[in-house]
Amino acid sequence: MSELTVWVVDDDESIRWVLDKALSRAGIAVRSFPGSAELLDAFDSDAPDVLISDIRMPGIDGLALLERLRGERPGLPIIITTAHSDLDAAVMAYRGGAFEYLPKPFDVDAVVALVRRAARKPKGAEDAAPPNEPATLIGEAPAMQEVFRAVGRLASSQINVLITGETGVGKELVARALHTNSPRASRPFIAVNTAAIPKDLMESEFFGHERGAFTGAQTQRKGRFEQADGGTLFLDEIGDMPHDLQTRLLRVLSDGEFYRVGGTAPVKVDVRVIAATHQDLEAAVRAHRFREDLFHRLNVIRVRVPSVRERRDDIPLLFKHFLAQAARELKTPAKRARPEVITHLQSLDWPGNVRQIENACRWLTVMAPGRDIHMADLPPELKSHPVIPAQAGIQLPEVDARRSLPPSASVGGGHDENPPHAEWHTLLRQWAELKLRAGQNDLLGEALPEFERTLIRIALTECGGQRQEAARRLGWGRNTLTRKIKELGLDDL
Repeated sequence: MSELTVWVVDDDESIRWVLDKALSRAGIAVRSFPGSAELLDAFDSDAPDVLISDIRMPGIDGLALLERLRGERPGLPIIITTAHSDLDAAVMAYRGGAFEYLPKPFDVDAVVALVRRAARKPKGAEDAAPPNEPATLIGEAPAMQEVFRAVGRLASSQINVLITGETGVGKELVARALHTNSPRASRPFIAVNTAAIPKDLMESEFFGHERGAFTGAQTQRKGRFEQADGGTLFLDEIGDMPHDLQTRLLRVLSDGEFYRVGGTAPVKVDVRVIAATHQDLEAAVRAHRFREDLFHRLNVIRVRVPSVRERRDDIPLLFKHFLAQAARELKTPAKRARPEVITHLQSLDWPGNVRQIENACRWLTVMAPGRDIHMADLPPELKSHPVIPAQAGIQLPEVDARRSLPPSASVGGGHDENPPHAEWHTLLRQWAELKLRAGQNDLLGEALPEFERTLIRIALTECGGQRQEAARRLGWGRNTLTRKIKELGLDDL
């Protein structure tokens, strides 16, 4: 007899079949339903240990089902799955009391492990949920799903959070989403860019000052902590905070009180602090540039926001969103990027991340002459060659590699002072030029599979054969990696 029973409700027959096979192989009894109506009828005579439900279904959708079962069967762990992943879906799933939110495509081994964990959840234990509308975060890539799930999980919490990620990835937007979906949502959200405040004004900026505290202090002024009382204070670029101010910040976080500049009476506040940085704070601690005790006080929960390079599949979504936003701002029809333009944009590295995409969309809305955006319409910095990972393994049989490199570069035994990309970038350009001059077509059809084969081999080698980790490093889901291995004839891996 099976150790536990799982019911699956999904209008997609193929998903039901996959889950049935995977769970059955793991010794779990499975019962499948094509819709919520059939599932609810079955509850009249039986009940599962765990329920797996899709969100978008005809009739009663997954969220409505979740709300109904939360009232009728509060102890039932429900795992929500969806092929249309976004922050709204994630937060609403957790708001409804979902045990977990699982974007499709999912790894079946992970589903089995999740089901077993859900079955061990104490009866009646529910995940509280946010009372407000979520902030707008865009993305369907696996790396962004982790951010959505973190926001959903932290929705009912008032704990301090440290958000990390490169400049321009949207750390403040994540902070606003955490605030908007928290019990403090009705109170102020105060954002402070620590790097933008002159050092001499920082203390007054954060803690305020009394009248006459210094020259020019004509009136009493409340600082950012007092302004955020009862709400959230977002400290952006926390790594740039001077060391002496770090000491005062630590005391506020510990005691919840401080003194205004020139003041003699303590001021008590209740503030949730969300900090963000693009720096490596652990390295800053080791270098004694950042207080270790403050780091641990801030780093209770860490949320890492991925770069655009790690979520290339989201670039079409981001462009569509920001082109529409720019059109609204400028009161003009929204422009559309042609498919070849989107393909090219997905190959770029986007060092400025989402902020760079937003600015590019504003530029294109103003400067592109027609409704459709063509390659010729792109600004010069976006017409560069595609950014393709180094050591990608393209063969250049007709090119003399030494002659194709700059004079300062070397190939072979000598010391190479140039970064690796200086070699493959030049070689790739030479190879493409020769192929095109020879009249060859479908260059991408020849080059891209070889790039992917090489990257997959390297990633699996570096990750010790662990496909889940290799897929994450490549910016894919595990199912995508498995499919690519099969398509590219790499079954020996």
